[in-house]
Amino acid sequence: MTRACSLSELDDGKPFGVEIDDVEVVLVRQGDIVHALRDECSHATLSLSEGEVTRKGIECWLHGSCFDLRTGQPSSLPATEPVDVFGVEIRDGDVYVDVTTTTN
Repeated sequence: MTRACSLSELDDGKPFGVEIDDVEVVLVRQGDIVHALRDECSHATLSLSEGEVTRKGIECWLHGSCFDLRTGQPSSLPATEPVDVFGVEIRDGDVYVDVTTTTN
């Protein structure tokens, strides 16, 4: 696990892009839960952190593909492949992400 940021740096429901061990990651806070996904749309090589969070997940700003924050699975076209999801821990007010293993 590598420290990504302070929990207080994350606004609820707003994507936050960080680089962790040479991996681009987008963090999304939902209350006391933080999700971490690879910051790259699986349909087009674009940063998901530039999109917005909807009730369906995180939406790519260019073509509108949405990805579930928990699973990385696409919930709308044109994307058909999931994005990587990384493990997250919150310790002492800091967010830690493990980019060495994914749930996909």
